[in-house]
Amino acid sequence: MTIRVVIVEDSPTMRAILMNRLAKEPDIEVVAAAANAAEGRQMIRELDPDVVTLDVEMPGMNGLDFLEKIMQLRPTPVIIVSGATQQGNETTARALALGAVDCYAKSGDGGGLSLDDSGRLAELIRDAAKVRFAPRSAPAPAPLRSTRTAARQPGITVTDRPRLIAIGASTGGVEALQAVLADFPVDCPPTLIVQHINARFAPAVARTLDQHCPPRIVVAEPDQPLRDGHVYLAPGDDRHLGVGGSQNLHAKLRRGQLVSGHLPSVDVLFSSVAEVVGAQAVGILLTGMGSDGARGLLAMAQKGARTIAQDEATCTVFGMPRAAISLGAARIVAPLGQIARRAFSKAA
Repeated sequence: MTIRVVIVEDSPTMRAILMNRLAKEPDIEVVAAAANAAEGRQMIRELDPDVVTLDVEMPGMNGLDFLEKIMQLRPTPVIIVSGATQQGNETTARALALGAVDCYAKSGDGGGLSLDDSGRLAELIRDAAKVRFAPRSAPAPAPLRSTRTAARQPGITVTDRPRLIAIGASTGGVEALQAVLADFPVDCPPTLIVQHINARFAPAVARTLDQHCPPRIVVAEPDQPLRDGHVYLAPGDDRHLGVGGSQNLHAKLRRGQLVSGHLPSVDVLFSSVAEVVGAQAVGILLTGMGSDGARGLLAMAQKGARTIAQDEATCTVFGMPRAAISLGAARIVAPLGQIARRAFSKAA
C-alpha cells in the first residue's frame, strides 16, 4: 500500500528537495505540498494523508499551535523537519512533547543540503505510517518549575523507594516521557533514560522536559555522579549509556556498535542496570518501534528488579513494550498515567 504524504514547508527550495528525496520511493507518494499552515490545514482535511512532514520554523505562523490542533482534532503521524538553528532544535523538542512522532534534520552534521539523504526521510515516513493514535482528551496543564519547592508531587506516595530507575523509549517517547516524569517526585532516585533521537536534538529535549517536570533533567556526561532528584538523558550520539560504580553510582558513556539496531541502546542500559543495581532498580519500557529494551528488561526482571511496560492502549507504537511482554520481562503492564505511581509503590 502506498503511503500518502503531505509536506508543509514554506521554502520552495526545501519543498523541492524533500519531494526529490521521496520521488524515488515506490511506496511513498507526496500527494500535496503546502507553503503555510493555512494551506496545510486545508490539504490535510481534504486529502487525509497517512503522514505529514511539518516545518515548525515557518515565518508568519505558530507551528506548535498548528501541530497541537492537528493532534487534538485530527491525530495524524507528524514528522518535524528542522533546520540546524538552536531555535529550530528547541522548537522541535517542544513539538515532540506535543505528539510529533519523530524529527528529521534538513541537513547533515556539516550543515550542507544535498539531494540525497541515504533514504533517512523515507525510513522515518515508513515508521510513522505504522502509528495508530488512540482517542485523545484535552491535555492537562503541565506542572511548572515551582513544583520543585514541594517535597513530592501530589498523589505520589513513595512506599518502596528504588535505588535507581532506568527508562527506555523510542517513537512517541518524548511525549510519553513528559507524562511520566511530570508525576515523579522532586527528590526521585537517580533516573537514566535512553530515548532514540538524533543527537542534535537531545539537549533541547532535556531542556524541554526540565521545564515541565519536577526533577532536574540533563544530558548525561561521562562518569557523572548520579544524584537524587536528577534525570540523565543519553546524548543520542555514538555512545551507549549505562551505570557504573557500587556504593557511588555514576553514568557510563562508552563508544560502541549498534545493539538491537540502536546506538545508544535501551538493551545496553537495562543490562548494565541489572548487573550493577539488581533488585534495587526499576525498569520502565515506553512506546517505541522494534524490540530494543526487551532483552535488557528481562535481565532486570531476572535480577529481581521491578519491571514495567506501557500498555498498548496508551502507546503511540506498541512494538518495544509488546516485545518485552512476550518475553515475560514486564512484571507490570500499565497505562501511561499510572506508570510513575507503579514505579514508586508495589501496592499502587
